[in-house]
Amino acid sequence: MQRQLSRRHVLAGIAGASVFAGRSQALADTWPSRATNIVVPFPAGASTDVVARLLAERLRAELGQGFVVENKTGAGGNIAASSVVRSAPDGYTLMFSSSGPLATNKLLYKTLTFDPLTDFTPIALLGDVQGIVAVHPSLPVKSFAELVAYGKANPGKLTFGSPGFGLMGHMAGELIQRKAGFQMTHVPYRGSAPLATDLLAGTVNVAIDFIPTYIPQIKTGAIRGLAVTSDQRAPQLPDIPTLAEAGLPDINATGWFGLVGPKGLPAPMVTRLASITRAYIDSAEGRQKLDVIGVRARTGDAEAMRTAQAMEIARWADVIKAAGISLD
Repeated sequence: MQRQLSRRHVLAGIAGASVFAGRSQALADTWPSRATNIVVPFPAGASTDVVARLLAERLRAELGQGFVVENKTGAGGNIAASSVVRSAPDGYTLMFSSSGPLATNKLLYKTLTFDPLTDFTPIALLGDVQGIVAVHPSLPVKSFAELVAYGKANPGKLTFGSPGFGLMGHMAGELIQRKAGFQMTHVPYRGSAPLATDLLAGTVNVAIDFIPTYIPQIKTGAIRGLAVTSDQRAPQLPDIPTLAEAGLPDINATGWFGLVGPKGLPAPMVTRLASITRAYIDSAEGRQKLDVIGVRARTGDAEAMRTAQAMEIARWADVIKAAGISLD
């Protein structure tokens, strides 16, 4: 009797899995039949938003339906991420984000309502972006070494802005200060655009942020770039040294972009989205458009994204703990 019962349970499980797989395939076959929202956790004009709009344009062309970018800001990207986690896994709500909401927010927020490692369906990596240490020209420093010397000689005088509390610019700033041995007062902003505006006005002395927003102003001299936070120089700003070249080795603070959906997104749909995305990023057109805005083309599948998430968390865990960064 027990053997028969067990066999019935096994057969029922197989039948249930087959039905689920069939429904997933059917959903993928008819998708998209209407507009799809791509939620971006940061303001319009930020690097994440610009890349998301390029991707939305390509998906629209390839799939024949609208892909609408929806900027849903707040709480370091958690408001947007939470809304996507709660949405139906039907392909009509996706999220395009940098690594904060998809990785390091897990370390920063004590009451996070989702787990970035388990509550999303990874689809594809799309590129990475370098960071920049930039200053207003009125600050009497022309190199990163001079910034460090000025900070040591004027304790408590320097302010540094980041695009948000707990985002890459903030964490890179904390790491830079700790390694270089000087202090700045952190000023968090709601995105790169208002930070760049205040840096241009001289309201904040230093900005540590993703590079794309600052390229035009650095080229005109309105803002002075001191160092990039990656292990290679930025091709758009080849005269600006890396932090290692500027005398501060062992810092590689970059960000990456990824496309995800809610947990349970059908595998055929993931495959289709990933194929279009990766073909675009690998194309000459895609690489050229990313290069113009300061983003390095990088493609990776769902597994590559899972690896990137884990590496990001491991990279910043000690920095966040040492700086005492903790949010409700």
